[in-house]
Amino acid sequence: MREYVIDATKKRFGRLAGEIAVILMGKNEPDFAANRVADVVVKVKNVSKLEIGGRKMKEKIYYRHTGYMGHLKEQTFEMAFRKNPANVLREAVRHMLPKNFLNQKRLNNLIVVEE
Repeated sequence: MREYVIDATKKRFGRLAGEIAVILMGKNEPDFAANRVADVVVKVKNVSKLEIGGRKMKEKIYYRHTGYMGHLKEQTFEMAFRKNPANVLREAVRHMLPKNFLNQKRLNNLIVVEE
């Protein structure tokens, strides 16, 4: 099992998420195969020190629905990042991975550590 340790200090949010997604898929390995999970673990440190660009903090909104009529909940990127930066990064990486049966298995190889 190969382990990658990434320090998120002063890195751009989207570029870091894309880099993590490529590593989790195994596309940087010479024996890449799309039908299997790469034998890697990605550990990300210092997520709260990520660099967020532009107007994303104020204007990006996350939506979720409770299932009841009229109960569409929304949360700005700033609120979500202040509450749990690791979860925001994990969701960004999840949306960058292929939507298939290997998605959750690949995401289990992502470990976010706050130091």
